[in-house]
Amino acid sequence: MNPRHLKSDLLFLLSASIWGFAFVAQRMGMDHVGPFTFNGMRFFLGAMVLVPFIYKHRGNRPNNEDGPCQVRNNHLVYYGGLAGLTIFAGASLQQVGLVYTTAGKAGFITGLYVVIVPILGLLWGQRTNAGTWGGALMAATGMYLLSVNEDLTVSFGDLLELIGALFWACHIHLIGWLSPKTDPLRLAFLQFMVCAVASLIAAVIVETASFAAIAAAALPIIYGGALSVGVAYTLQVVAQRRAHPAHAAILLSLEAVFAAVGGWLLLGEVMSGRGIVGCSIMFSGMLVSQLYGLVTGSRQHAVLR
Repeated sequence: MNPRHLKSDLLFLLSASIWGFAFVAQRMGMDHVGPFTFNGMRFFLGAMVLVPFIYKHRGNRPNNEDGPCQVRNNHLVYYGGLAGLTIFAGASLQQVGLVYTTAGKAGFITGLYVVIVPILGLLWGQRTNAGTWGGALMAATGMYLLSVNEDLTVSFGDLLELIGALFWACHIHLIGWLSPKTDPLRLAFLQFMVCAVASLIAAVIVETASFAAIAAAALPIIYGGALSVGVAYTLQVVAQRRAHPAHAAILLSLEAVFAAVGGWLLLGEVMSGRGIVGCSIMFSGMLVSQLYGLVTGSRQHAVLR
């Protein structure tokens, strides 16, 4: 194996494990604070982690295919605000959903964004392939087995996670549009700060949090913010420079598996046989959706978070 690919693979695997176990931290944190307070604190921490990297690269300017990319500050603020509000919607639905569902189920349902992204791309005239539709069918089948009860109802938490996955997919498209226009680190910082501020405003309106409660949730907040939002994002950016697309697709999809393992190890969550089968089919659908275009050489690329 190419040593550069091996290094990227290890970074992707580390990022996926951090993101997967973050679902556990998010559930544990809400033993002490509400979902909006938790998100506000963790995204603020995530933004702070990026500050040293922004300072180090302050003299650099991103390039696109047409040459140096010049971005005015007001445009950057607009882009960051738009991306931040999209993250706020996805993160809020995910966090509130975790009140009503398990970390493992939340991880797999959130992971469906990799299937939703190419389907949404059809709205913008992007081409898709048979792998997208095959993966979507498999994911829908797995979702049915995982979340639909015997009386043909879906739990409230699972529904929130599914809607949240739609917003995460929208965020992927949004970042794909914005990235060539601006500096990715500054964009990330602004979107995290916008999400943090919006979450804290919502927390003030609908939640009550004390300093003692925030202190009790400090470790999950630090993990969910500094590691999941800040460090894992940076690792992915570094890994993508020399990554093999197929390796990236597979390894980042393992986020859902790590969420289920973390929920089992740390929270004592146990899935039914039906749920395990559903997760397995969903995971297979994610991989089919991601890898089909890479194997066949079609124009669709792997979706990276």
